[in-house]
Order: sequence, then C-alpha cells, then structure tokens
Amino acid sequence: MLRQASQLLRLETRGKGLYEFTREASRWVAETGMAEGLLTLFCRHSSASLLIQENAAPAVKRDLARFFEDLVPEQAGYEHDDEGPDDMPAHIRTALTGVSLQIPLIGGALMLGTWQGLYLFEHRRAPHRREVALHLIGA
Repeated sequence: MLRQASQLLRLETRGKGLYEFTREASRWVAETGMAEGLLTLFCRHSSASLLIQENAAPAVKRDLARFFEDLVPEQAGYEHDDEGPDDMPAHIRTALTGVSLQIPLIGGALMLGTWQGLYLFEHRRAPHRREVALHLIGA
C-alpha cells in the first residue's frame, strides 16, 4: 500500500550561491520509514532554484556561480527591476535551472550518485529565507 508524507524545509541563505541541503532531506526521508518511492522537491520561489550537483569539489560551486553571472549579467537593461538590479537576472536564472527535482528512493536511500548533492541555488544578493516543499510517495 502506498503512503505519502510531506514536509516544508526552510533554508536560510546569505546571498548568492549554492546551499547544500542533502543531509536535511535525507534525514527527513529516513524519518518517514519508507524504503521505496519517489521524492519530489519544489522550491516555492521565483528567484531561487534547485539543482543536483557535485558536492565534493568546492570549485564546482564557484564555477557554476561565475558561469551564471556571465550568462545572465545584472547590468543588461532589464525592464523589470522592482527589487533592484539583481531582480530580473534572478528570475532568468531560475527559469534556466528549474524549481523542482525528483529522486528515486530505493532500499531506504535516495538514489543520488556518489558525488551528488541537493542544492538551493540562491540568485539574489540579499539573504533570504527560502522554502522547499518535500513530498514523498512510496512504501
């Protein structure tokens, strides 16, 4: 028989960057007691996104941040700047990276690869309190 569980995970950011939350998500999944299923994660914001990315080499995070700064610069003459010059670039970066992820649960473990971690990608300069909805369906 399938069961469901949900949780709202709150993450504090200190400005732009990648914030790993693999441990928090894995801990919550373990607390559900489910062994098989599918975890869906959903970021409830339009200026932050979710990524599965390497969690061993810190240079990966720095290179990704620099790439997105170059790809979507702040000073590009955007019409939408209601909350400052990083407002519209944050929305574009979110559109490019996405706000949801799905990860299989097998044998009670999330099937992330050896060097993969779950990240919130904060696209705004100011600190924010972000929310990621977790939903697990399984047995």
